[in-house]
Amino acid sequence: MKSTDYQPVVIPRSFSKIMTYQERDYHIFVSIPADPPPESGFPVIYLLDGNSVFATMTEAIRIQSRGPERTGVYPAIVVGIGYPTDGPYHPARFFDYTYEVPVSELPGNPKGADWPQMGGAEQFLTFLEEELKPSIEKDFPVDRTQQAIFGHSLGGLFVLHVLLSRPHAFQRYIAGSPSIHWNENVLLAKESQLPGLLTEELDVHALLTIGELENDGRFLVKEKALAMIERLSSMGKGQIKASFKEFADENHSSVLPALINQGLKFATKKTAR
Repeated sequence: MKSTDYQPVVIPRSFSKIMTYQERDYHIFVSIPADPPPESGFPVIYLLDGNSVFATMTEAIRIQSRGPERTGVYPAIVVGIGYPTDGPYHPARFFDYTYEVPVSELPGNPKGADWPQMGGAEQFLTFLEEELKPSIEKDFPVDRTQQAIFGHSLGGLFVLHVLLSRPHAFQRYIAGSPSIHWNENVLLAKESQLPGLLTEELDVHALLTIGELENDGRFLVKEKALAMIERLSSMGKGQIKASFKEFADENHSSVLPALINQGLKFATKKTAR
């Protein structure tokens, strides 16, 4: 850039800070609606891989929430959880979004390299529950009865991990293209323990999605997602309401804008039990 006339672009009503937990740094991005908050506070969406999609989700909700009766998207706070990097992704996500599995049971790395360090999902979830959420609730008008977590790919796997291990943590779970194949046996073991965590008052909504072009037969993404939805829906007394969405003509990367649009409707709508 040769001219000095240009200034950095700033997303309106958005803020950021660095938080550190267990010697790991997180870049936290927050956007808030322009509307006055309702008495109960705004719905809040905790967005994984914040470096890659925070701006996209923030602009999508800013535009669509202007006419919620028409779009189905209501004003909400977006909390992007990212890392101190200028890139869209950081290798630290492999640790934060995965549970411990033997290297021999991992799928092959398509890049031919060794996988980064893994197995920190429980530690990362503790950071969300004990550090990040209390900080956000102290600083912004949050409706604690309408909290969503949104993740894609390994982020989608982490969303399922939270749903299966601490279903009370959020009320809306959005798992886009979840890497169920990463270590399905561990996920199934967690799922088998879920019925014991379903209290009478629990009211959870889960959305699993994929892009049509992702279902190439290697990992049986669609089949495994549909099977999980059927099992979740049959548990307890209907405390978990699970649904599935497939986006036509979208691949693992291109599906993100469509997933965000669908996820915003899912996360911000008011639903009766």
